[in-house]
Amino acid sequence: MVQLQLNLRALPKLLVLCFFLIIWNFYKAEAGVRHYKCEVKYDYRSPDCYKKLVITINGQTPGPTIEAQEGDTVIVEVNNDLLTENLAIHWHGIRQIGTPWFDGTEGVSQCPILPGDTFVYQFVVDRPGTYLYHAHYGMQREAGLYGMIRVAPNEPEPFTYDFDRSIILNDWYHQSTYEQAALLSSIPFQWVGEPQSLLIHGKGRFNCSLTPSLKADVCNSSNPQCSPFVQTVITGKTYRLRVASLTALSALSFQIEGHNMTVVEADGHYVDPFVVQNLYIYSGETYSVIVKTDKDPSRNYWITSNVVSRNRTTPPGLAIFNYYPNHPMRSPPTPPPSPPAWDNVDSRLAQSLKIKAHQSYINKPPTTSDRVIVMLNTQNSIDGYRHWSVNNVSFFLPHTPYLIALKENFTDEFSQTSPPDSYDSNYDIFSVANNTNATSSNGIYRLQFNITVDVILQNANTMNKNNSETHPWHLHGHDFWVLGYGKGKFDVNNDTKNYNLVNPIRKNTVPVHPFGWTALRFRSDNPGVWAFHCHIESHFYMGMGVIFEEGIDRVGKLPSSIMGCGKSKGIN
Repeated sequence: MVQLQLNLRALPKLLVLCFFLIIWNFYKAEAGVRHYKCEVKYDYRSPDCYKKLVITINGQTPGPTIEAQEGDTVIVEVNNDLLTENLAIHWHGIRQIGTPWFDGTEGVSQCPILPGDTFVYQFVVDRPGTYLYHAHYGMQREAGLYGMIRVAPNEPEPFTYDFDRSIILNDWYHQSTYEQAALLSSIPFQWVGEPQSLLIHGKGRFNCSLTPSLKADVCNSSNPQCSPFVQTVITGKTYRLRVASLTALSALSFQIEGHNMTVVEADGHYVDPFVVQNLYIYSGETYSVIVKTDKDPSRNYWITSNVVSRNRTTPPGLAIFNYYPNHPMRSPPTPPPSPPAWDNVDSRLAQSLKIKAHQSYINKPPTTSDRVIVMLNTQNSIDGYRHWSVNNVSFFLPHTPYLIALKENFTDEFSQTSPPDSYDSNYDIFSVANNTNATSSNGIYRLQFNITVDVILQNANTMNKNNSETHPWHLHGHDFWVLGYGKGKFDVNNDTKNYNLVNPIRKNTVPVHPFGWTALRFRSDNPGVWAFHCHIESHFYMGMGVIFEEGIDRVGKLPSSIMGCGKSKGIN
């Protein structure tokens, strides 16, 4: 009886305790879900002092950073307020395991978001690291629709720092994406030219005096919108600086005047640390570098970006590394540091070869592969139009997204002939080729599920003599092991012997250097349909990409929100 009275007396306290435990668990569960709302619309902006229509997210470009914890579910509600333009947003570097329909690739994983519509993306960020998001419809990315994703780890990282900061690098055209598309699609072909400016975190400086005919309300160097980006730091501290590139065309060199940078992360994977003064970075790549603020604190320093791999005509991007309490707009007393030679391929290749997995985070690749696909990157003329091609096949998207067409067995929506796995072994990569057998197709590579696939990206001469360009290739839905880089033509009998199978870095984006090759390996273990393409906007627009399908029978029921175009109209 006494025991019963004790229990009854304790009951209110137990109920209160249970209530707080329930509430605590509720908030704990809620902490694993991150909600974001994105209003996408056109605004007039002057990021480099030249006024033009820019795509903004919640009124800004770059868009707001998405921050989450490893394992979180991220829910992004996207409102398309572009009025007359479709939209899709790709979550660059997020593998979308179990959610291939939210990869955000129009024509591949979803129908576009129509003007005035709202679309909800929902996915899990399963790994820590630095990632990106950007438009994946037409060439909207270069109109300003991009931002960063930062995922915090659940476990300690192999490096320490006091502060965590982010910078996105970009190049900037004054022509609209529609004007560029019209030029690229014209007969005779008209190249869009080099970018007018380089932006550092959305800010640059175009010399308005070069076009004196422009009115001050169109180009105004005193516009505060184009004041330099400022990264304020405190002396004696250690900074993690997340540096990403989403250029439309340019490969870049990134420098902080007088400061070394220790590379510690690449595309979400920890790197065996190495020190650089120039960080070479290609469109779609992300890096974390460690910077110590141990220089003269009485002054500021330049942050610069410069074009490499193309004959440099675009002026450098300039920002200020501001040592507090110096005034943030106080110009450094020295000229910006000199950039590396634009055509120094050896220096860029050397950095690529330095990037290896951190010794405590090595994930060794399978020692052999089940399928090898060699992809020759070429320029072609097809019916009078200029194209970029892979193995002489220029890619274009179907009207019904591949994921829907494959799940619904719409076999007539795209070519059932797969692109070739290789090219003519007698092909001379150093000469301008006729490529008279070039064609366009929307056929795809069908990969057996859960096998090991090697891809060798082979660069070649363009349709201009003695010219080969740098191509950054990005794979959706996967990370791959970077097995090696090389000069000249890939030798299947000898170059494979030099593959790094000990500590290769894993990445989602990788450069192919001029007249060179890059070898990758990945597992086809993520059911879905995934794009693999050059991350240069104009190159992908002109056909430089392929599609991988794997395990389509393992993909669950498709959400109705991705339907509504092509043959998917009316599907519930």
